[in-house]
Amino acid sequence: MGTDVLVDVDAGVAVVTLNRPEHLNAYTADMGALLSRAYRDCDEDDDVRAIVVTGAGRAFCAGADFSGSASPFDAPTDDIAFSASPIDPAAFELRKPVIAALNGHAIGIGLTIALQTDIRIVAEDAKYGVVQVRRGVIPDCMSHWTLAQLTNLGVAAEVLLTGRTFDGTEAVALGIANKALPTGQVLEHAVEMARDIATNVAPMSAALCKRLLWDSAINGYTPRQVASLETQLHHRVMGTDDAREGVAAFLDRRSPRFSSRLSAAWTPLPSPQPES
Repeated sequence: MGTDVLVDVDAGVAVVTLNRPEHLNAYTADMGALLSRAYRDCDEDDDVRAIVVTGAGRAFCAGADFSGSASPFDAPTDDIAFSASPIDPAAFELRKPVIAALNGHAIGIGLTIALQTDIRIVAEDAKYGVVQVRRGVIPDCMSHWTLAQLTNLGVAAEVLLTGRTFDGTEAVALGIANKALPTGQVLEHAVEMARDIATNVAPMSAALCKRLLWDSAINGYTPRQVASLETQLHHRVMGTDDAREGVAAFLDRRSPRFSSRLSAAWTPLPSPQPES
C-alpha cells in the first residue's frame, strides 16, 4: 500500500487513512486507486470484520487536488479510462461494514466518497458539501443515487444543486450523517463502533445483512421480494456453528467466538423471484 493511503488492522478492525495531511488529504487518482485496493484487500481478509475510513491531520478530504499544473477538471485525454466513480469497489459494494470517521472537512469528492459508506460520524464544526456544481462540473461517486437513498429527493436536490457547505450538526439534521461529535472524538467513536461489530456480530450475518440492505436499494426489490430473500438467507445461517455460538454466548453472558470465514463460505445472494 502506498503512503497516500495507510491501512492498520487491529482486533478485527481495519483503519484506512487518507494520508496527505499537508494537502488536507486532497484527492488524487493515485489516492483513489490505493483506496480501492485497500477496500478490496480488507474485504478479502478474514481478520478484518469492520472497516473505518478516516483522514490524517485536520481534514478528512478537502476535495480534488488543484495543486498540480493541470486541473483535475480539464478534459480527459482518454475518455475510456476516465470514470466519475473511481473508487472501485464502492464501500457499499463490500461485504464488511464500513464506517466513515469524518474527522474534519469533507468537500466535493471527499464527501461523495463518504456517502458510499454504511455509517458516517462527523465533526460538529467541520465543513461538508458536494460543491462540484460551483466548480463547473457535476457531483461524482454515484452521489446522485447515494444521497437520495440516505436522505430524500428534496434534500439531495438542495445539497447537489446549490453546492453549499454545512457543518456536521446540520449534516445529521439532513440525514447525511449518523452522529456529530467534537472533532477529537470522531475517530475514537467510529473505531469503538467498529470494534463492537468485530467482537459481537457474526461475520456471515453482517455480510448477508449488508448485502441484502444495499442490494434491495440498488435493485428496487419489493417488500415481498425482500421477505422471500430474508427467508432464504435465514435457511443459510440457521443451525450453523455461528448461530449456536451466538445463542450460547448470550445465555452465558460472554462475548461470542464466531468462526465463520467469508473467504471459504461466502456465496452471493440469490436473485428474488418476480412477483406474480
